[in-house]
Amino acid sequence: MHSILKTSLAAFIAAGISASAASAAGHTLSGDLVIFSDMSNPAPRAVMEGMVERFGDLHPDLNIELTVIDREAYKTQIRNFLTANSPDVANWYAANRMLPYVEAGLFEDVSDIWDGQMSEELASTKGALTIDGKQYGVPYTYYQWGVYYRKDIFDQYGLTEPATWAEELANCQTLLDNGVKCYTIGTKFLWTAGGWFDYLNMRTNGYDFHARLTNGQESWTSDEVRATFANWQQLIDMGAFIDDHQTYSWQEALPFMANGEAAAYLMGNFAVAPLREAGLDDSKLDFYQFVEITPGIPRGEDAPTDTFHIPANASNKDNAREFLKFVVSAENQTLINNGENLGQLPVNANSSVDDDKFLQQGFDMLSNKAPGGIAQFFDRDAPAEMAAVAMEGFQEFMVFPDALDDILERLENAREDIY
Repeated sequence: MHSILKTSLAAFIAAGISASAASAAGHTLSGDLVIFSDMSNPAPRAVMEGMVERFGDLHPDLNIELTVIDREAYKTQIRNFLTANSPDVANWYAANRMLPYVEAGLFEDVSDIWDGQMSEELASTKGALTIDGKQYGVPYTYYQWGVYYRKDIFDQYGLTEPATWAEELANCQTLLDNGVKCYTIGTKFLWTAGGWFDYLNMRTNGYDFHARLTNGQESWTSDEVRATFANWQQLIDMGAFIDDHQTYSWQEALPFMANGEAAAYLMGNFAVAPLREAGLDDSKLDFYQFVEITPGIPRGEDAPTDTFHIPANASNKDNAREFLKFVVSAENQTLINNGENLGQLPVNANSSVDDDKFLQQGFDMLSNKAPGGIAQFFDRDAPAEMAAVAMEGFQEFMVFPDALDDILERLENAREDIY
């Protein structure tokens, strides 16, 4: 689908963007701007089309061509269109997902956009968009992961939000003593176990070690990785997780928390809506940041980040840079991430967040309480082949923890083959 999208400036202001955004976008542009997007689902597509409309209002002499491609098809087509017939702007993802295209010289260095104030406003994701000290894209949305828990069950047993590993374990034991599992989880499709590994590894060894591991620079048989699994095994040996989790999807694991058989879920913020639909209002449902394990290690967080990039072969790079600056403006990120649009979190620390307690908590956590860095989730941070092998190993470990040595040897062999 190709479209030239133009509306009046009055409509642009009425849409919620102040006139200050117009001046922030700089001089009026002319010529062409070609954008390829994978935001093909209805709500994201409307957000993408709205951004193009508003940017067109700022630059009425600019010819903007937007092509929206089905998300799965986009994944298979991106390398081809970056190599030949390249657009000026393309959607993608941060961290390891962009690395192959940076290494192949297919994404433009946009470090100049990050200079000065913008670097501070987008600081939470700068590391995820940085390779060898240079930035290769900009973020437009992310969402937090963390521990969602039954506040009413905690209150019933006199528990408070834990801050340390010892407190986490003590809370868990109290729940188990009263016939309540500590955590629900469904590992049928593997990636949810990846979330547990991410947090345990970042809290045990730090974000930098975790990033090196997912980049193939650390051994899976190292003492550091074994320490992560030893912490994980403490929970497994206690019986902290629901039984037969390998038979459930993440959605099928929700009822265990909704009906009170389990007290918490380590999950992304997308779990809030179905938990509310299952009858857990905000008096029963709450959230806390994953606890500290190794004292003094800055906390890293999983916050999958969606991004825009300028292909190295783009024809209209100046226009593309102005569009990226518009995308990351506080006003635009406030609008596109509100509950009527993406319902996620703006990355710009000066944006406003919807009056939703979980979005508010997530924004505060990612903007102010994640000094360790922002990870993208295991299956985005590791190459696809490594992610598949490793997450299979994580699930196997949760079911058969005594198989750890064999699992780690298998992962180390895969690392040596894949990277």
